[in-house]
Amino acid sequence: MGGGIGHPTMKLRRLSFLLAMTLSTASQLLFAQAPKVPDWALPGSATHQQLPPPAGFHRPSMNFDTPIGIFEGQSDVGGPLLPGSASYDAGAKRYTINSASYNIWYTRDEFRYLWKKLSGDVSLAADVTFPHANGYDDRKAVLVIRQDLTDDSKEVMTALHGAGLIHLALRLEKGADIKEVQRIKGEGGPAAAVPTRIGLEKRGDSFALLVSLKGEPMRQVGAPVELHIDGPFYVGVGFCSHVPDKSDTTVLANVVLENSAGQVR
Repeated sequence: MGGGIGHPTMKLRRLSFLLAMTLSTASQLLFAQAPKVPDWALPGSATHQQLPPPAGFHRPSMNFDTPIGIFEGQSDVGGPLLPGSASYDAGAKRYTINSASYNIWYTRDEFRYLWKKLSGDVSLAADVTFPHANGYDDRKAVLVIRQDLTDDSKEVMTALHGAGLIHLALRLEKGADIKEVQRIKGEGGPAAAVPTRIGLEKRGDSFALLVSLKGEPMRQVGAPVELHIDGPFYVGVGFCSHVPDKSDTTVLANVVLENSAGQVR
């Protein structure tokens, strides 16, 4: 006997066909949405070197006037391929920041940034931890003072890297290369016995790096550096996974942000 459209065998074939088409369409959409990382932006490895972006390369930042804790807003600076996110635990006084991003270096930055607009002197500090053991060694939790929210802004930053390096660096002019001016070896990664505390102090046009590696009182590392940034400017904390298509996480606790110098603690 012939099988009409209502025959169980025909129904099963039709259902199988529709299911196959649905899975194919879903796979195509997933492939189309997968971020394509330029070769120069891939993280460094034994066989690859991450390079500066091509001359004139920029992506617009995604800015959100969404307050979080003591901060007025948030940004995905430099338009990372994957959106970042952040949350705040008021009871623990702890910010959790997630980001997949290229770098905070060279002539442009990509990172998730929690910020507040201020003028004058600033004291900023935070306890930093990395909860995931398998993150890239060069991932960066940062304290940043920036002129604006563009990816190539003039700025001063201090960063704790996943492998423990702490440094103070600055971009002297919009679009210029970042220059490292101070560095110290700390203990990074989830295995650190206590959180590393990093601080950034602005006193006029002078910026200083302060650290506490094992819970001792904070101390200044090296001499201050000089940079003029017009007020109002942006002050805040952020994170960069250093892997453009893979999100990672940092936790910053006991954040101090004061509109005066001498308050880093």
